[in-house]
Amino acid sequence: MEPVEDRRWARDLRDTFRCAGALLGLLLLVDHFNGRLTLWRGALWLTLAALLLVVLYPARVRAGEGWLSARGLLRERRVRTDRLVSVRCLDGVSQRLVLRDEFGGRVEIDPVVLVNNPDVWHRLAEDSHKSLASGSLTCGETALRRIAERVERETAETVFRVSGLE
Repeated sequence: MEPVEDRRWARDLRDTFRCAGALLGLLLLVDHFNGRLTLWRGALWLTLAALLLVVLYPARVRAGEGWLSARGLLRERRVRTDRLVSVRCLDGVSQRLVLRDEFGGRVEIDPVVLVNNPDVWHRLAEDSHKSLASGSLTCGETALRRIAERVERETAETVFRVSGLE
């Protein structure tokens, strides 16, 4: 089977560049109209925009038979989804799904990626069932069930919206 990936990653990356560019443009514009724009202040604003770009940079999530990876700005993390030992949902400012395999692999992704990409979710769900059947997945059945319910709910709402039945 061919690997599947987050279809919205390119759009998210463009949005990240737009946010950083808009911040840089606004800061330079304000400084210019106040007559305070200097080379050093411009460099400071450029650094601030670059920092925003690094913080907002979206992970590129891909999944294949038996694996899931998330490539960030500097490195790629990979986990064997057919050998998972735990799946946890971390709540906070942004919800994260943490997957760990028995080989020490760890991937942290946004659950929205799975909701927006049913094909990525399908790969993960199929392989996590193998982990459950083999007994390696000891923690995380509830988290997976919640994600499954969310994916199914969002998919049904999309079908109703597209067909005009909402």
